[in-house]
Amino acid sequence: MTDDEPAAGESDSAETDAPKPATMNEAAKAEVAETDSEKTSEDESSTSELESEDSEKKPEDKEFGKRQLSISVRSLMVAGVIAVLVAAVGVLGWLYVGARSKLDEQARQSENDVRAEKVALDYAVNAAAMSYEDLKVWKEKLVAGTSPELKDKLTKAATSMEQILVPLQWTSTASPLAAKVVSKNGGAYVVDSFVTVLTKTMQAPDPLRSTATYSVTIDTTKNWQISDVGGIGAVVEQK
Repeated sequence: MTDDEPAAGESDSAETDAPKPATMNEAAKAEVAETDSEKTSEDESSTSELESEDSEKKPEDKEFGKRQLSISVRSLMVAGVIAVLVAAVGVLGWLYVGARSKLDEQARQSENDVRAEKVALDYAVNAAAMSYEDLKVWKEKLVAGTSPELKDKLTKAATSMEQILVPLQWTSTASPLAAKVVSKNGGAYVVDSFVTVLTKTMQAPDPLRSTATYSVTIDTTKNWQISDVGGIGAVVEQK
């Protein structure tokens, strides 16, 4: 019996020690499971944080995109308005320049008409006023401001008229009435001039009033020279 007791003690010891490996494995598994659970929790927490960050960033990104779109549309609208304004200014400038040029041309034409009418009327007055006692002065005024060709023509006409004026003892004075440009061709102006003439002769000592008309052609391209005159003989011929 004494010999069997140690065996029984050994048997109890063996029975006591036998479950230990199983207990250690279960503890290890529990520890691993706990570790995995913690990792899973951490991963889930990280994922939640990332999703939260993404959810926080997405509205900002959308807002930023809207701002960019709004700025782009606004920039296009501003650029369009500027383009329209520039075009409008260009058109107005062109219209202004055109209108200004037209007005300047009209003003220049008006000034030329006035000058041509004055030249023609002054010439008509000088041509109509004469005295048989001093026909030299009349001849000088008759050819003043005329072209060389017309000067030669008028000189010959005055010589012929002298043969009539002297015997009649012709004396006449003239005053201007009106002058009007009747045609323009390039630089040539044709002006009708009207003057009132008071004439005395040996046969009619009392002054006779009449109206003389002169058609005067002026070449503005040659320093406003008179290139042709009609009506010089009309005053004499009507008496």
